[in-house]
Amino acid sequence: MDVKRKVDIIRVNPDEWTGGTPAEKAPDPDLGHDLIAAARYTSADFMQKEWDHIWSKVWLLGGRSDDIKEPGDYICTEIGKESILIVRQHDGSVKGFYNVCLHRGNKLRPEGLGNAEEFRCMYHHWAYDLDGQITKIPDLDTFPQGGPTCGRIPEVKVAEWGSFVWFTLNPDPEPLEDYLDPIPQHLAPYHFERMAWTRDITVEWDCNWKASIDAFNESYHVQGIHPQLKWYLDDINIQIDCYERHSRYLIPFATVSPRVVLPSAIPPAIAEIMIKAGMDPADYDGRVSDIRRDVQKFMRANGKARGKDYSELNDDQLTDDYHYLIFPNVTLNTHADDLMLFRQRPHPTDPDKMFYDIWMFELVPEGEEWPERPPHRLFKHGDKSIGQVLDQDAFNLPTVQKGMHSSAFQGLWLSDQELRIRHFHRVISDYIYGHNGPGEGDI
Repeated sequence: MDVKRKVDIIRVNPDEWTGGTPAEKAPDPDLGHDLIAAARYTSADFMQKEWDHIWSKVWLLGGRSDDIKEPGDYICTEIGKESILIVRQHDGSVKGFYNVCLHRGNKLRPEGLGNAEEFRCMYHHWAYDLDGQITKIPDLDTFPQGGPTCGRIPEVKVAEWGSFVWFTLNPDPEPLEDYLDPIPQHLAPYHFERMAWTRDITVEWDCNWKASIDAFNESYHVQGIHPQLKWYLDDINIQIDCYERHSRYLIPFATVSPRVVLPSAIPPAIAEIMIKAGMDPADYDGRVSDIRRDVQKFMRANGKARGKDYSELNDDQLTDDYHYLIFPNVTLNTHADDLMLFRQRPHPTDPDKMFYDIWMFELVPEGEEWPERPPHRLFKHGDKSIGQVLDQDAFNLPTVQKGMHSSAFQGLWLSDQELRIRHFHRVISDYIYGHNGPGEGDI
């Protein structure tokens, strides 16, 4: 079967659409066809380069602003070797500092959420206020050198955007919205602040963090490891857009892949889309090929009555997956009624391991009570199911990582369908080597 054949996918005409999220196709960058060196996924030396030139320089997602509403509310999050406290101040601002006592290096708080009037080290009871200033050193007179001359734990820059709070270890960063550009313009129409937490999970995976990024940045693997999705989405006719740092693809949902024969009956997965939109599949007498368009029309006509404001979204956004990568490690499956956000974090010391954060949110209809925030859960791959599709990825990635170590495997051999992966590595190279440095084939 010719996988390039076209199906009846009606995309937004950018000349007609005047809403928020840009729908036009970005020009494809010329990135060449070199192998992406396997050592980028296995080398401890390259892992250190990433820390020195990426993780310690860029803006990183820390958590949800809703989790730190009141003074003293804090998020303790970790990236690599560092643990960071992000704290709501009495004046409503947010500040961040390293989660470490200056006395003997003890962590002040475990990873997670909480509220504190002060941060007191449990070891010797050194105390710090909400912005990291030292407020008490027991028996200070026994320290001939006095207290630390800095008087506070070193601060990290913090900013809020999109109902999320971000931090950077870079002492002199560019403004957050400049770093995120053009993401704020693209995603603001979804109004994430109207979406409530439904899932908060961290899974330890036996693979490099980039292997996970790769798995979620192309649809080529749908026909391989997710065959059931061929009756749910079109994995061929997708739009890929690469920007300066970030990227996206637009993938049609509520339709079927050109790889399969168009069914005469509504596939169960598409029926679920219809039900979620408020339609009854049993009453639908149209063609399967028209369902995507008809779901869009139904949502547009009935959204307001259901307490859902879709006025800033184009018709495609009512059904499709607008999937974004915010460099380096945040992927977002963005939908009109929900957000699936994945944060992929490197292991502190082992390039063959990573932490995979699953954050899911659902749009709360206007006037309805917000659900209680789910507790955070942490476990290792294989301990529990994380859902059929994610289980398929989780099962596959450790074998990918092991194969990266084979002397027979030199690097990633990428197709045009995997353009976002090539672009991702170009951005990595720009950060590590500069714009005139080695190509992706060099480690």
